Amino acid sequence: MVKRNWEAYLVQTLRKPEIIEIARREGKVTVDMLVDHFGVTPQTIRRDLTELAESGQLERVHGGAILPSATVNIAYMERQELNLSSKVDIARACVKHIPNDCSLFLNIGTTTEAVAAELHRHTGLLIVTNNLNIANNLSHTSEAEVVVTGGDLRRADGGLVGAVARETVSRFRFDYAVIGCSALHQEGDILDFDTREVGVSQAIISRSDKIILVADTSKFERKAPLKIAGLSEIDTFITDAQPPAEFVVACKSSGTEIIVA
Repeated sequence: MVKRNWEAYLVQTLRKPEIIEIARREGKVTVDMLVDHFGVTPQTIRRDLTELAESGQLERVHGGAILPSATVNIAYMERQELNLSSKVDIARACVKHIPNDCSLFLNIGTTTEAVAAELHRHTGLLIVTNNLNIANNLSHTSEAEVVVTGGDLRRADGGLVGAVARETVSRFRFDYAVIGCSALHQEGDILDFDTREVGVSQAIISRSDKIILVADTSKFERKAPLKIAGLSEIDTFITDAQPPAEFVVACKSSGTEIIVA
């Protein structure tokens, strides 16, 4: 009996780090997913998730768990891999709404980077960005005129933030802005982590005629402490699946178009 208990404890100890790794890779783990992966009972997985939540390593959500990210964002390299196919679908839907011969701002984010990658067939674009990854990618794939804002370099993800970035934005008037975010609240708040980035995003919104928000629905399962804007400031929301009902109602109330890629 003692041997069997020790073996069960050892298996559980080895299983937990793998659960966390799956959560980092996928953005979320579900009970059903982990039952299939490990070949154990739902009760066993629920117990694992509860213990990981109690230790602060995961945060329980309906049907599973996510990484605890209320104040700190997921690492950039991990965000690049999260929901990658959904980001490509969103990007392809987004560029259909951007005409040739216009001015466009693309802000920080892996989904906006996916949008930039899909603009290679457009002509006559002036693209301004505070995302060094976008600027570098466009230099190889697009004939667009590209302007980089300048600002404080956030080494973690190649973002340019702060007063200099805001000042650059204020010198332009954009036909379109494509923005991403770190989290979405069901009542309609668009959220992020860095006050310097939020300030730049708010400046972008104030200087753009049409605002397109691009974010996959996993952002409803995440938390971030700072509000960028509300839905009344967003013209179009492009995502990968039907949003929560409360958010859909908020979009209708604000006149925000929802496009499911």
